[in-house]
Amino acid sequence: MSTNAELFERAQRVIPGGVNSPVRAFRAVGGTPRFITRADGAYLWDAEGQRYIDYIGSWGPMILGHGHPAVLEAVQKAATQGFSFGAPTEREVELAEAIIALVPGVEQLRLVSSGTEAGMSALRLARGVTGRSKIIKFEGCYHGHADALLVKAGSGLATFGHPTSAGVPAEVVQHTLVLEYNNVAQLEEAFAAQGREIACVVIEPIAGNMNFVRAALPFMKRLRELCTAHGALLVFDEVMTGFRVALGGATSLYAKAIPGFTPDLWVFGKVIGGGMPLAAFGGPRAMMSQLAPLGPVYQAGTLSGNPVATACGLATLREIAKPGYFDALAARTKKLVDGLTGAARAAGVPMVGDCEGGMFGFFFPRTAGEGLPQNYATVMATDKERFNRFFHAMLDRGVYLAPALYEAGFVSSAHSDEDIAATVRAAGEALES
Repeated sequence: MSTNAELFERAQRVIPGGVNSPVRAFRAVGGTPRFITRADGAYLWDAEGQRYIDYIGSWGPMILGHGHPAVLEAVQKAATQGFSFGAPTEREVELAEAIIALVPGVEQLRLVSSGTEAGMSALRLARGVTGRSKIIKFEGCYHGHADALLVKAGSGLATFGHPTSAGVPAEVVQHTLVLEYNNVAQLEEAFAAQGREIACVVIEPIAGNMNFVRAALPFMKRLRELCTAHGALLVFDEVMTGFRVALGGATSLYAKAIPGFTPDLWVFGKVIGGGMPLAAFGGPRAMMSQLAPLGPVYQAGTLSGNPVATACGLATLREIAKPGYFDALAARTKKLVDGLTGAARAAGVPMVGDCEGGMFGFFFPRTAGEGLPQNYATVMATDKERFNRFFHAMLDRGVYLAPALYEAGFVSSAHSDEDIAATVRAAGEALES
């Protein structure tokens, strides 16, 4: 049996950094990444046979836990019928119909294979529909690794065009403006200066790539007003929040709080694929009809609407749409966050946390009494070193949290009350130490 260290050493010889997605390398927290051999329900097992309570859930898709019987049955049946056809299937129509039924405002969908693909396609569509070039994103929000979105902010009114990845030419991101999340004044200033040129604003309504940070209601309300006034499209990136924070996604939460609220375009992923490579972008019929083969905006994908992936996603959506599912999931997630912050109080360690549906986050402020971070800068000002120590102390106690300060966590319906209690007990021991 190979150890995690042996596998990591072997992996680094043939895979850059030893991993196929950077956060898996444990660079942010240090130490050796765990190589997972299997999963079941709320648990993972690594190459050394160690079991962990899993709060990553494949970064969000595993809302039912690993190996849910209904999902397994659907995937196994679909696999016997064929892996891929390069032609339409009824199941992709059924999945699109299921998503549209859950999110008012989405009238048509295009299925793709990844969140990055969905995000970049939605931006291309927004530019095609509006005839404009400039886009706004927010620091700390991640919308995939498309070139135009790998940009960091400047100071004050955020500046244009500084790639955060080698290989991205400055001219590719010259039309991308990065603003501070939850900063209404900066948003107003940007629209006053560039409003006629802005094609769209893309936002994670609850940011999961700077841990867990909500867009404040006044900020979201003003964002919608400014987009409407200036003819820009509001693109909701619900790759992470879609069907994870509520059955109708974060869209349903803001629609309840802000009368008449709706985005113009949506991006979905993770839960809609149930753990298989599948994502989507959608919106009103008039906008979506601008896509090829009907309109001039080109988008295509060899594996889009994959028959096995759509079977997995459909089975997942059917389970989470059952009455009472999200009430129970939200209660379980809140119990976890309340338990973690309670354990921190008992240990005299500053900690704040928040959650919605099956998504959560927590932070270690550097001083007691600080509230929840509201943007990327305040997230990064929290105690990273303490987080790293806590991460490893929890890992040693069989609890697998996200291996980075800036990633959200996920609870599934497979997590039992005992799993939550065991996690809180582990946290108490870790914090005391």
